[in-house]
This record gives sequence, C-alpha cells and structure tokens, in this order.
Amino acid sequence: MRNKFIPFSPPWIGEEEINEVVDTLKSDWITTGPKVIKFEEEFCRYFNSPSALALNSCTAALHTALVTLGIGPGDEVVTTPMTFCASVNVIEHVGAKPVLVDVESDTLNIDPNKIESAITNKTKAILPVHYSGHPVELDTIYDIAEKYNLYVVEDAAHAIHAKYKGRFIGSSNNPVCFSFYATKNLTTAEGGMLTGDPDFIERARIISLHGMSKDAWKRYSKEGSWYYEVVYPGFKYNMTDIQASIGLWQLNKLESFQRRRREIVNMYNSAFKDIEALRTPIERPEVEHSWHLYVLRLNLEMLRIDRNQFIEELKNRNIGTSVHFIPIHLHPYYRDKYGFKPNDFPVAYENYLKIISLPLYPRMSNEDVYDVIEAVIDVVKKYRR
Repeated sequence: MRNKFIPFSPPWIGEEEINEVVDTLKSDWITTGPKVIKFEEEFCRYFNSPSALALNSCTAALHTALVTLGIGPGDEVVTTPMTFCASVNVIEHVGAKPVLVDVESDTLNIDPNKIESAITNKTKAILPVHYSGHPVELDTIYDIAEKYNLYVVEDAAHAIHAKYKGRFIGSSNNPVCFSFYATKNLTTAEGGMLTGDPDFIERARIISLHGMSKDAWKRYSKEGSWYYEVVYPGFKYNMTDIQASIGLWQLNKLESFQRRRREIVNMYNSAFKDIEALRTPIERPEVEHSWHLYVLRLNLEMLRIDRNQFIEELKNRNIGTSVHFIPIHLHPYYRDKYGFKPNDFPVAYENYLKIISLPLYPRMSNEDVYDVIEAVIDVVKKYRR
C-alpha cells in the first residue's frame, strides 16, 4: 500500500516553461502575438503540417473547422459515441445532427465498415476520433469520404505524435484538431491547434477571432495598422502568448516525453499480458500510438466486482484512475433528444462497462509504475472468481 496518492495524469512543467512565461509577462505582449506565431511555425516544422492555427482549445478547433467548411443546420456529421462530449457538442453548436456509428472491438475507434450505412443525402462530413492516441483507419475513411464527396475533420485530441502508415497525424491537408489540455502529451494548460491546407487555415483564422480581417498583433505592432473589417460573425478562440510560451518548451520536450510514455506502456503490458482477467490495449502494425491513455479492460466474467468497484479498490490503494469515456448516447442530452438506448451501440456500451484508464505520464518513476501494477494485480487476485 502506497502512502502517497498517485494522481491520474498531472502535467510536467519545468523551469524552462516557467522562465518563458515570465519572459512573456515582462514583455509588451501577453495575448496573441510573436510567441503564438513561433509556436505555430515550430509545430508545422515538427509534424510536417501544411499550416497551423493555435487556439484556446481543441473544442475551438473542431467548432472553427466545421464553421469554416460551411457545415450547419440540416446537415449531418458521422462520428463515434466513444469520445468526450466536445466532439459531438460542436456538431450541435453549428446546428447539424450528429450521427453515431459504433466502434471497433479492439481499438475502440469508429468502425469504418459501419460508416457507409450511416451516410444519407444530408451527410456533409465524417468526424473520426483517434481514441486514446491510436489512429483510426484513415485510408478506408478517406475512400468513403471521396466516394460520397464528404469532408473529414479529424479529432486528434489524444493523437499528438501519433503516426498512421509512417506519417504524423496532422501532416495532411484535411482539418486536424489537437488538444493541449493539462493532461495531454503536450500541454499549454488549456489550448489547441488546427492544422490543414493553408487557404483553409487562413479562412479559419479570421473566423476564430471575431471574423476580423486583422488580429491584434497586425493592428498594434509597429508594422501594423489600426484598420480592420469584420467579414464574418466569428468567435473569440485565440491562443495567448502566455500559453504559447509553455507550448514552445513542451514541443521541445515532446520526443523525450513520448519515449517515457512508451517505456511505461511496455512495463504495463509485460505485467498484465498473461492475466486472464485483464485485456491490454493494442497497437496495430501500421500505426504509431501516441499513448495518451493506457486503457485497461476488465474481463468482468472472471471477477466478483464490477468496473466501478475496481476503481474504488485502486483508489483505496492510493492509485488514481479515470474512465474514457461515458459514451455519448448515454448522456441525458443526447439520450433524450435522439431517443438513444444503451445497446444502440453495443460495442461502445459493453466496453464502457469494462474500461479503466491507468496513470500514464512522463513524471512517473519506475517505483510509481510498479505500485500501480502491484495494486491492479492485488485487486484482481482478491476478487478473482
């Protein structure tokens, strides 16, 4: 039994990030300015993205992308029930209808073989989510999108540094949305990034900041001009230089962060692979998982407790965990509006009852990892049928 609680996923902020933030606070510019521009440029270089727009959240990126594509009332967007509510809320925000498609049993990503049957003459886009950091089957999804003349907007909130067939997620021309929330592989406390075709990103940039033809940096810097025009009733979604200051150093450290995440995953996999009551996550040969989450599944038929009790047992052993996610169709708003039943998406629902996200972050010591492993195995042994 540990004496100190292991939190689920705290950030790792070093002196470099702190000093960069202080430098920004002492400068003449703390909102969207030169460091945001630098962060966008360095992000593009790292991930080979054609263009990038730094925003205040992944939700903002998703919403901006849909609006920029002209998706609105009367349209439908195909997506997954196995995601955070933001992925689907933004579809509601633009007045479109989310159409849910069940997930694959191994990756828990949207099942590409079920997408086509969900497409109607109102469908305008597919919004796949790279669940836990494992890329979706992009080739199949893009073939379907091309066949039906649909947009694809990738929710890559979990998938920074993930690769599909050797290419970084975010390196293509289609819209891809990243999250820099506090628990993510790269954090700016709150924040996000939208990548895609340069012309698309420039339109999105205007929409993301009140629909103004010029941002503050272009208006108030020495080279700028006070004059601007509002060309669209846009949003207030910009990232600040304070946030970008953190992001610049987090990006520099990302490679080492990823190595440590994979080391921890390997330790978990090695410890749990032969325990019949547990099912470890997969990584298909054609992808590189970002390992934002380590989602362990319980074989409940082999245990005398359910998932919620398992979580409480781990908490009693000072191990913090989480559940990703409560499927969209179980939330009251979506359940009541669309009349969803739990088994409408049986793979998502059945797996929801079994999943636990274990602690996974670069600050974890080997001792921390061993303590998590020991606690999980102890609970399994105590409640094994």
